[in-house]
Amino acid sequence: MAPPIIMHVNYCEQGQTIAEICRKVAGWGYDGVEFRRVPTALPYTTPEAYLDEIVREKQASGLRQVVFGIGVRCLYPDAEQRRQEVQEAARFMRLAAERFDLTVCNTSAQGPLGKGSADASEEAYEAGAECFRALGDVAGELGFRLAFEIHMGLIHDLPEPTMKLLSMIDRPSVGANLDYGNIIYLKGAPSLQDSIKTVKEKLYYVHLKNSLGLRDGQRLKVGLEDGEINNREFLRTLQQIGYPGPICPEFPRNGDREWHAQRDLHYLKQLLAELSWQ
Repeated sequence: MAPPIIMHVNYCEQGQTIAEICRKVAGWGYDGVEFRRVPTALPYTTPEAYLDEIVREKQASGLRQVVFGIGVRCLYPDAEQRRQEVQEAARFMRLAAERFDLTVCNTSAQGPLGKGSADASEEAYEAGAECFRALGDVAGELGFRLAFEIHMGLIHDLPEPTMKLLSMIDRPSVGANLDYGNIIYLKGAPSLQDSIKTVKEKLYYVHLKNSLGLRDGQRLKVGLEDGEINNREFLRTLQQIGYPGPICPEFPRNGDREWHAQRDLHYLKQLLAELSWQ
């Protein structure tokens, strides 16, 4: 069975309302949307109001699936601050699970102790593990999984540090979101194949994007088919290992994002058809 294709909401953060997002995304043919825990530039004062609006527009549009990006600012030296952040994140998780049939949510561990793995302290990993053991228990109770986005600048910025953190957490409900489009920015980044091999036993979610390296060492963000990452190889390997989760393209740049949302979906559907992953 082909993986659900979830559109990251950053394709539609140019003034679109939740109603417009849901209707456009369903009309284009995506299976769902990854919304943020805290919406960008949308006028909601409470999580309940935000989530209830998504419920209404999901039903009105026929959108099939909702995912949330639940970043948790929990990497504090102080135990009470960690407890409060976990409590707030758990509350959002419960509110979302009451309203949606969640399968997986993106997540991250952030905060004052949060640095890239090359500079991160053991204290940071211990704080993250403590917090996500608790949140993993909540996710398990609610029947969905959390997946750490492998992202530069965080203690889970590469596959091996992510697996270290997951080993410390030791919860079946907490795994990895392999975003090779982030990994490729880091010096000495492992290959795509090595990255998949490292996390495959805990691979619950996948973000897709692409970029090109420039002579000055910077990278230019481009469409899914245009950069250095071979997303055909990526999807083929996911198919071969029996990856069971959704795939989520992103568009973290400017321009006509709605056009690129449609173009990237067409590309992914074409790849899935050519791979006979249906």
